[in-house]
Amino acid sequence: MDGEHAQTIGARGVDRAEPSDGLARDFERLYGSADNLGDLRVFFAPGRVNLMGAHLDYNGGPVMPTAIDRGTLIAVATRRDRKVRLRSVSEPGEFEIDLDAGRPRRRGRWVDYPVGVLAGMLGRSGERPGVDVLFGGNLPVGAGLSSSASICVGTSFALDQVWELGLSPLERVALALDAEREFVGVRCGIMDPYAVGLAQPGCLLWLDCLDSSFEHLPIDPDLSIVVADTGVRRELAQGDFNQRVSEAAEAFALLRPHHRQATCLREIPLAVFEPLRDSLADVPRRRAQHVIEEVERTFRARACLLDGDLGGFGTAMAESHRSLRDLYDVSVPELDCLVDSAMSQAGVLGARLTGAGFGGCAVILAQSALSERLAEAVATDFERRFAHRPKIEIFAGDRGPRELT
Repeated sequence: MDGEHAQTIGARGVDRAEPSDGLARDFERLYGSADNLGDLRVFFAPGRVNLMGAHLDYNGGPVMPTAIDRGTLIAVATRRDRKVRLRSVSEPGEFEIDLDAGRPRRRGRWVDYPVGVLAGMLGRSGERPGVDVLFGGNLPVGAGLSSSASICVGTSFALDQVWELGLSPLERVALALDAEREFVGVRCGIMDPYAVGLAQPGCLLWLDCLDSSFEHLPIDPDLSIVVADTGVRRELAQGDFNQRVSEAAEAFALLRPHHRQATCLREIPLAVFEPLRDSLADVPRRRAQHVIEEVERTFRARACLLDGDLGGFGTAMAESHRSLRDLYDVSVPELDCLVDSAMSQAGVLGARLTGAGFGGCAVILAQSALSERLAEAVATDFERRFAHRPKIEIFAGDRGPRELT
């Protein structure tokens, strides 16, 4: 692995993550440079990895994500009319919207994510001009690094800046969340847009999804976040994800009569669940057990982080993965291989799948000095079993959405 990737979690987002010149050239190639276009501006929004709190956000639990220095690039130029044109460097086709034609419709394509943000902005944008927009970047789609939230938060940030709407970070996050939930129809929690939109370098975001309270927790700058991509893509797993949301809701409905003050599964105590365990059917029992125990694990991981007990934090990560594999059924053999291999390497504190699962990536928390070596060992083990080499990168932290010069 190239030495330039030896970045620590404490580092600021770096220029290698932001190839804006290339996107500007693509913009001119695809849209031309007609005199009816305003000055071209380029924006960046990071992806994220989640270290603790798996499948807790839509169950009202706490999560501990951090932004990474790969993400979505968005090039925008204003027009003299009220048309919006959207393209991607990685997908064919151009999509056009008339700002005077009312709420846009879903297309069943990637463009629904930024269009959902645009739909939420229609009441705020007034008589703003149309725009040409081109999406690019270096965040793999379907890998569990929250490409959808990166696109949605990045779109809300870019249009807020271009149209001078004066939105707050939380308002931009809310627009991104509504786009995914209400327009696209993904039954997601609040974690991903919060992690992208409220990022600070050198920190994990502690987000309590019950009341949306958050704080930034510093993490040891001598640690690196290593992300190993199985190559198993999750584009077709939206139905599986929504099924897990429904199964968790079913488990809560079964348990709530025994703890009526609870408003979500996160608020069911382990002491209430344990006596009822054997009376539940297999699937709701295992879904509830994961969520209830993961809540306790995540609070324990927070305490370990604040106490400087990084070994305890890493142990919680490994326990989280086992629970996701055995109780929530969202892992796959490729993810298990990456995690098991990583946990056997020197310098590794913890490892688990990140994102929704069903493929995508594993995240590994490791000592920076040993991260290159462990990445090579993990890749070799994986290739021996699955006959292809996983892409493994060492990520820096990121400071969140911004305009690039």
